[in-house]
Amino acid sequence: MYAEAKFWFRFFYITNRENTPNMKSRGNPINYVEPIRDTRKIKKIKKLMRNESKIKEVTIFEIGIKTGLRISDILKLKWNDVIMKNNEIQVRDSVTIKEKKTGKNKIFRLSEKVKESILELYNFKHHEINDFMFLSESNNSTKMKRPISRQYVWQLLNDFGYRAGIRKKIGTHTLRKTFGYHAYKNGVDLSLLIRIFNHSSQDITLRYIGITQDQMDDVYINMDKIL
Repeated sequence: MYAEAKFWFRFFYITNRENTPNMKSRGNPINYVEPIRDTRKIKKIKKLMRNESKIKEVTIFEIGIKTGLRISDILKLKWNDVIMKNNEIQVRDSVTIKEKKTGKNKIFRLSEKVKESILELYNFKHHEINDFMFLSESNNSTKMKRPISRQYVWQLLNDFGYRAGIRKKIGTHTLRKTFGYHAYKNGVDLSLLIRIFNHSSQDITLRYIGITQDQMDDVYINMDKIL
């Protein structure tokens, strides 16, 4: 009971912080979130979402942890960015976007499971090819079509993450960090990840994806073997 109350206190506290104009002066909590290191918890989050027919949400999750895109770039994706309409609907093998943060063009491949998730979402509900992939439900009352908000994704991840047993700080950057963490742990060359993340050094990338913290944690844990 105490743990649950603590979670909701943290949710409302950070949500209010995110809406504060002078956030930068106090440090944005979004930047201090963790990757999801345990693959069992990743699978559990996806299962929980599917059990509640959160097809749109599980697609965001899949794209985030398997492409390393920033959430701002995921939310602005439109169907014509990822879908080809010929005789039948097909998901593109690769996608080209202009990154919101850098203004640079980025080309990235879609894995088979990501393509399956995208196609499932497309078939789940009628979509216009020029619509945002992750259209906000609130658009029903307005003429302007907008994607769901970043704040909604933050709430979503914390809700399902908590239910999956995650007690560390997570947020929208968690998706990108999870991609990097597991890519590195599975042998992807660090220099390649530096290029994917557009970082300036190895130290920045290792710290960003949570490897530096793991290494520091190991120092403390292994002191029992030394002393």
